[in-house]
Amino acid sequence: MDYGHDIEFGVFITPTNQQPQQPVQLAQLAERVGFDLATFQDHPYQPAFLDTWTLMSWVAAQTSSIRLSPNVANVPLRPPAVLARSAASLDLLSGGRVELGLGAGGFWDAIEGMGGTKLTPGQGVDALREAITIIRGIWDTSERGGVRVDGQHHRAAGAKRGPRPAHPIPIHVGAYKPRMLRLTGELGDGWLPSLGYLQPGDLARGNDAIDQAAARVDRAPHEIRRMLNVGADLADADGVERMLELAIEDGIGTFIVATDDPGVMQRFMAEVAPAVRERVAAERGERGTAVAPRLAAAAIARRAPALDYDAIPDSLRASAVEPGSWEYAERQHTYLRGGAPGVVLRPTSPAQVADALAYARSQGAAGADGGRVPLGIRSAGHGISGRSTNEGGIVIDLGALDRIDVVDASRRLVRIGAGATWGQVARALDEHGWAISSGDYGGVGVGGLATAGGVGFLGREHGLTIDHIELIDLVLADGSLVRASRDEEPELFWGMRGAGANLGVAVAFELVAHEVGTMGFAQLAFDASDTADFLERWGATTEASDRAVTPFLLLGGDQRGRPRVAQAMIAVDEPDAEAIVEHLQPFAAVGPLVGQQVVQTRYTGVIDNAAGGPHRGHGEPTTRSALIGSITPEVAAALAAFLDAGVHHFFQIRAMGGAIGDVASDATAFAHREALFSVVALGSHRARLDAAWDALVAPHASGLYLSFETDRRPERLTEAFPPATLARLRALKQRVDPDNLLRDNFSVVEATPAAV
Repeated sequence: MDYGHDIEFGVFITPTNQQPQQPVQLAQLAERVGFDLATFQDHPYQPAFLDTWTLMSWVAAQTSSIRLSPNVANVPLRPPAVLARSAASLDLLSGGRVELGLGAGGFWDAIEGMGGTKLTPGQGVDALREAITIIRGIWDTSERGGVRVDGQHHRAAGAKRGPRPAHPIPIHVGAYKPRMLRLTGELGDGWLPSLGYLQPGDLARGNDAIDQAAARVDRAPHEIRRMLNVGADLADADGVERMLELAIEDGIGTFIVATDDPGVMQRFMAEVAPAVRERVAAERGERGTAVAPRLAAAAIARRAPALDYDAIPDSLRASAVEPGSWEYAERQHTYLRGGAPGVVLRPTSPAQVADALAYARSQGAAGADGGRVPLGIRSAGHGISGRSTNEGGIVIDLGALDRIDVVDASRRLVRIGAGATWGQVARALDEHGWAISSGDYGGVGVGGLATAGGVGFLGREHGLTIDHIELIDLVLADGSLVRASRDEEPELFWGMRGAGANLGVAVAFELVAHEVGTMGFAQLAFDASDTADFLERWGATTEASDRAVTPFLLLGGDQRGRPRVAQAMIAVDEPDAEAIVEHLQPFAAVGPLVGQQVVQTRYTGVIDNAAGGPHRGHGEPTTRSALIGSITPEVAAALAAFLDAGVHHFFQIRAMGGAIGDVASDATAFAHREALFSVVALGSHRARLDAAWDALVAPHASGLYLSFETDRRPERLTEAFPPATLARLRALKQRVDPDNLLRDNFSVVEATPAAV
């Protein structure tokens, strides 16, 4: 039985402590000569051996590509939860190079002498099953709650999950007896016996037992890699014939040679291994042996029915993430929205972005709504609107396009990939004493913000993020790579700055930074019980403040029995401490202060505030957005009434005006330059939020910021773009994306009859 696995070779190194550097040097040699895997026996009770996990950690630090595994870990002396975290930690530190061989444990007399409990063979199987369940549970951070296994031999009573390994660590089971073989078929990723312990026919019988057990739990036989520890006697010409037979007739995909002889290792990889691979490939070609699928049968069954996965371009196939992929739980959601896309494509170049768009077109992402495959474009996945994920569709994740380069230091011109985050940008520019105004959160992706607007902490002094852009490289819906600037494609350059998600996939921007050094950042908390009066005073103070001051105000949901509290974050682009305090004094007088903190910091200390890690959003974000002028008594009363309605859990007022208003309304597709404030509310109930917003806030709005809006009613489009801007955008859209491929992020043609 040939399972179609790639032929791999490993080495079995003795972890001797007589010459402690010897196993390390042998592992380094194994890497140099081309072995795929270095393994070490795990007998903690042997005083002549190094501790296997300590040795593997040291070897991982001294190598760069070879995979590492115990052969096999002694579970009775390695508590499963601890072993899981050890393996995951080393996998993260080594860049995904750990595999985990497991055995029920041998030399029971020695184990009992160290405090272990001797088990019968049947109990050993049960103990290993419990151990694997705990180990996999610790690694599965997509599940909520702790790991609970109430076993007879291993228990976990709510053990915390994590860390998550860098890759799906395969578990190889050292097994010989029928029950252990059945366990391998049910739970294992590999079968790892030693040739010296096998009798003729044992491999065939073992394979059959594993395959039958796998079938009973709906696994395909190829999901269990067949591995074999072999002696150095196969490291010659006769060994080629024997390993060919073992690969073709018994399905062995990984041969692990037990030797500590450098000469044998070198000769084996120079002469024997290439010959084995060549002979196996030739034999498979004659027999028409199918290559083992990359994913397990259960993973393939989770694929989205609307997508043709075989049509994924070759350039994107290896990095594609689908519902059965290990990385899926970390790629499916955004910051606020839970998603279940059919595939996440991760291009590393503009050409691959074009390939991804071609795939989307081939899968029906363009055209009428009926049966249309959703398409999301993601730079970092933070967006409040949550539009960079979907259900059953395609996501093009630009995260790999994250380079940051200085193009011209004399002009402070920098080139930034769309997949970088603004926290990364802030750190990179801080080395030069520069900054670009960029929202209020470092986890936001450059591409999303720099195509929508960018209302940031330096906005009143330096304008919107889009006001700094000099050039945009983008891929159009038809796959063509275009450069847009004031001189090249000026109309496209105009539209990309404010409605870019409609027009193309931006892959890189060139922006001009400003000199920004030490600055002040204040966090003030106010008793805002007299809400209308507080908001009116806040608005007036903001308008009267110097442009170097950009304040944001946040009110969360009310807490029963406690006064309403408003949290202010105020950036002051001023290096002098006394001047910072002077700028802040009027704000401190707006209402009763209940908390305050003022620091001198750099812009990176203000914006580089992302927690990191994968997004864990769930459900659909429910938001409303408005751009307003002065907070007059009437506006303040309306905003207070909205807060009293209790339909929000997050309400923010961002200051605009200043430099933002210096730009002509028709200079970019972001046209609402007259607005002095951006207001956004998040809630949990669509109908209640809409009703309160429409009745109280909307009458005072002059527009909205599309990246903060999730209401999809047609009138939102005309609020986001004035009539002349919208007409201009629709004409441009017809030229660059006539089939409306890019329509899932606030489409400018959504309200037209042709889109119905």
